[in-house]
Amino acid sequence: MIAVSHDPARRTFTARIDGQDAYLRYLPAGDGVLDYASTFVPEILRGRGIASALVRQALDHARAEGCRIIPSCWFVRDFVVKHPEYADLTVEGR
Repeated sequence: MIAVSHDPARRTFTARIDGQDAYLRYLPAGDGVLDYASTFVPEILRGRGIASALVRQALDHARAEGCRIIPSCWFVRDFVVKHPEYADLTVEGR
């Protein structure tokens, strides 16, 4: 299991693995809306499901907080398409 931490002050979800940080960054985008702007995993860590763990944690956070999301990051957008159980979290028309 990949441990993901949330830092609201820095607006990031982070996984620290083998001394490397992978993260998802977000921005406030209005009342109850978060823009999931970018996801980054160092090249050496790619292919291990880390980005998916970050996105899943971030989406679960949005659901728990009653927020909607704008999936600006292509990886977040693709994840939601592949996992339609999260589609209700997206802001329509974005």
